[in-house]
Amino acid sequence: MRSRHTMKHTGLAWASRLAGAALLLVGLGLIAWNERRVMDYGTAVARHGGAAVLDLGANGRPSAGQYGSLTRVSGVPKIIDAPRDADFNVRVESTVLVRHVEMYQWREITVGGVTHYEVDWVDRPIDASAFAKPAGHVNPGAFPIQGRQFEAGEVRLGHFRLSTPILRAFPGRVDVAPDEKKLPANFAATFQRAGDALVTSARPDNPRLGDLRISWEAVPVQSMTVLARIDGDTLVPGTPVREGDAGFDVQVGVRSLLDVMPVLPQAPGGVTWVRLAAFLAASLGALLLACTSRLRRDVLFAAGTGAVIVASVAGVMWMAGDAMAASVWLLVAVLGAGLAIWRVQQRTSPVSN
Repeated sequence: MRSRHTMKHTGLAWASRLAGAALLLVGLGLIAWNERRVMDYGTAVARHGGAAVLDLGANGRPSAGQYGSLTRVSGVPKIIDAPRDADFNVRVESTVLVRHVEMYQWREITVGGVTHYEVDWVDRPIDASAFAKPAGHVNPGAFPIQGRQFEAGEVRLGHFRLSTPILRAFPGRVDVAPDEKKLPANFAATFQRAGDALVTSARPDNPRLGDLRISWEAVPVQSMTVLARIDGDTLVPGTPVREGDAGFDVQVGVRSLLDVMPVLPQAPGGVTWVRLAAFLAASLGALLLACTSRLRRDVLFAAGTGAVIVASVAGVMWMAGDAMAASVWLLVAVLGAGLAIWRVQQRTSPVSN
């Protein structure tokens, strides 16, 4: 009877040891697989411009530790300080306001070897002396008023300010009609409204040589998505990763991170949960392996041993790529070893007395 009981006890002990060894291997495999995919993701992201992208969307806020990070922010831009053309007192709720200036001038057109001349609105001075037949086609010369572009003093997307290069990249244009009543006195006496423009023509439908036409365009305020680098509370261009790259991206509408960066590898999911599962598997394995020793049912010893096993493997794996991550993992291993050693001493001290 006793022999049968002993055999049964021995069999259970061996089964526990085998199960414990299997769980240890599971924990080792989980942590090795998890850290490898995290490292592979970091390597892939580095090939596309550096650190992982913070996908803040519309609700993200500037906070400590974000400096230099690439981020995706979306929403409708909020105009804090709108652009204004002070010369004509034209102001619009937009990120960019553009003044266009055209003059009614002679231009030379050659088609099939035949040259002819016509007058039309042109946005730059045309040098008539270069014409094949300059006589009778002389243009007035330099424009008395120049075209200009005006950027908003401050625009926010979500809780971030937008730098000037990003504002200039916003797409789309809509016509802006001037308000004749707001024109300064000198221009009110010279210009009159013609559609959405101002002209110096006495008869807008029959302009004369040298007449000016001034019009304005603005970027429409609409939902936008910006991918840029964080500098304090401002989104600025990042470091270009290839020739011709602006260091940022601007798209109309609310776009996902994969829409903005389709080549960006997908971040591994459940990293923390896999690490926790690896620790629990290793700890349970250590608990089962110790089932016939003085440390049986010692959960703290098992937890310390599990931490040593899992953190040591992770720390060694990170040594070649990230010294800081490796240091953190090895610190966890040292703390786990300290916990396990303390439990061993606590369990063996009564026997030594």
